[in-house]
Amino acid sequence: MIATELDSATILIVDDNPTNLKVLSDAIVDSGWVILVATDGETAIEQAEYAKPDLILLDVMMPGIDGFETCRRLKDIETTSDIPIIFMTALSNTEDKIKGFNLGAVDYITKPFQQEEVIARVQVHLKLRSLSRQLAQQNQLLEEKVSERTSALQTTLKELQESQLQLVQGEKMATLGQLVAGVAHEINNPVGFIAGNLHHAEEDINNLIELVELYQQEYPEPPEKIADLIEDIDLEFVCEDLPQMIQSMREGTKRIRNISVSLTTFSRSDHAAKVPFDLHEGIDSTLLILKHRLKANERRPAIEIIKEFGQLPEVKCFPGQINQVFMNLIANAIDAVEETNEGRSYDEVEKNPNRIILHTEVKGENAVISIKDNGKGMTDEVKDKVFDHLFTTKPVGKGTGLGLSISRQIITEKHGGKILCETAPGEGTVFAIEIPLE
Repeated sequence: MIATELDSATILIVDDNPTNLKVLSDAIVDSGWVILVATDGETAIEQAEYAKPDLILLDVMMPGIDGFETCRRLKDIETTSDIPIIFMTALSNTEDKIKGFNLGAVDYITKPFQQEEVIARVQVHLKLRSLSRQLAQQNQLLEEKVSERTSALQTTLKELQESQLQLVQGEKMATLGQLVAGVAHEINNPVGFIAGNLHHAEEDINNLIELVELYQQEYPEPPEKIADLIEDIDLEFVCEDLPQMIQSMREGTKRIRNISVSLTTFSRSDHAAKVPFDLHEGIDSTLLILKHRLKANERRPAIEIIKEFGQLPEVKCFPGQINQVFMNLIANAIDAVEETNEGRSYDEVEKNPNRIILHTEVKGENAVISIKDNGKGMTDEVKDKVFDHLFTTKPVGKGTGLGLSISRQIITEKHGGKILCETAPGEGTVFAIEIPLE
């Protein structure tokens, strides 16, 4: 069944550059897929609603509405919200790429295109879409019969759900891990070059300043032209400012290096066995990935992050999976506090700012990490379902209902721990994770 679906798949290519359209069409034409093209976002949305393609290759930079806005609108439309979108871009900005994933994209293809890579990525996501459809159909069929069947059928349903979780979890983490690790690697080379040259530049600048000062001592009365130039360029200020500029550049490269290290930490692959891991390091790297969502914008001040870190030893765990739990819970906390801003002015939010508190401590034989937000909180009815498979309170295209379900599976089944939720309407929400130290 999968082979048949792949052979007859429809691919919508969206790019305002005719050359790119031809290159992509030529790359995949021999695969037997039906190819549709659009040169702008509006046309792409119309075609997607009409033709219901199996996959969309979407350029980021386009006239009119760009790729990000096009993706957002497609995810807001019920009939197109589940179509996988692969962004095509020459951008190397990490925040732009993570923005695309947050909007619902499943992958990125980097320009200039490599034919084998394009075909491979398209095939992978067509297979995943086909498998997801089959799993959804099987889940629906099983759920309709669950009231009439025995407990053995309920066990089968659980196994299918867990298989789906593992499939989605593995693919998302593999894709995100490869992207983040690749970006971190590419950052290191130019930053190393800049950092290395800053040292020599500082020495040269200091030598030139020393020469100027010596010249001023030996020739305190320079010719008129030189005196005029000294006044025009404000030589005294330049001599004071240049070393400060070099220091600022050094701090900037240091910060970029720290970002690169954090990206590598977040994307680290898991081993076959648990390894010792600094949970604080995992939290910090996750916060860095989500930093663009925490910054102030035109609607609200920056979301306050309060760290109440205790003394935690390294914990034996699967770091990549634990980082995914941190990502799910902190991202949900950001969503929760932003929901409280609806209908409130900037000044009102500033008086009662959005806040997320991260608390860690050791309790008995467990490391405990709690993530508390001052959002609207949840009713008991929602709280009872919050860890259920595919349950979500978010609109179509904004949430999958998998994040908390996957998080519970990682903590309870993979690490033998607990994940708890405490909440009430108007009082915010606390998610607490307990991970055995051994």
